[in-house]
Amino acid sequence: MWQSKSDSALERDVREELAFDPRVDVKAIAVSAKGGVVTLSGSAPTFAAKLAACRDAERVSGVNVVVEHMDVSLPDMHARNDADLAKAVADALRWDVEVPHGNIKTSVRDGWITLEGTVEWQYQRAAADGAVRYLVGVKGVTNQIAVAPSPAKAIDVKQHIKDALTRSAEADAQHITVDTMEGGSVTLRGKIHSWAEREEVVRAAWATPGVRKVQDELIYA
Repeated sequence: MWQSKSDSALERDVREELAFDPRVDVKAIAVSAKGGVVTLSGSAPTFAAKLAACRDAERVSGVNVVVEHMDVSLPDMHARNDADLAKAVADALRWDVEVPHGNIKTSVRDGWITLEGTVEWQYQRAAADGAVRYLVGVKGVTNQIAVAPSPAKAIDVKQHIKDALTRSAEADAQHITVDTMEGGSVTLRGKIHSWAEREEVVRAAWATPGVRKVQDELIYA
């Protein structure tokens, strides 16, 4: 059973997890914790390193939410003008087989990439994000791509998600409630035990035909 930690213990564990990751400069990051909410402040040399630090913190037992207040301070060797980065973004989207690049518009300003457009599946939205976030010169990514599924045959969305959770080794379906609304909106409630379980429950919801929005109201047991 998951047990709460003191704020000081949680800060210590997060710092140790950051220090364990060779991609992260833990000395450039300040960690604070309050009631399961962890805040990361400071700087990272790349957007990839910033993402890695956030993911490291999310994996730590007892962390409910990660608040990120980190800047990306690119070294001179990674500096890139927006026109060059915009071309690299277009190429990366075109070369990724999971990205319907014809449906996506991009813009770049001061190293920050904005993605817009519409796709049929959440995995395509995530793939577009993943295709550009690790490019040299990226300082951040704003993903405004909407998920708008094509009309599909009528299915029991709630049962489809519950069946997927039952098959999963990560999720405990008995403690998850799935509520559906017209328009393809799904709300997930219940108790989970880890960040990995949260990700698996949300993934199962997004993988269901017809789902346009997933509201995550899961809590830690």
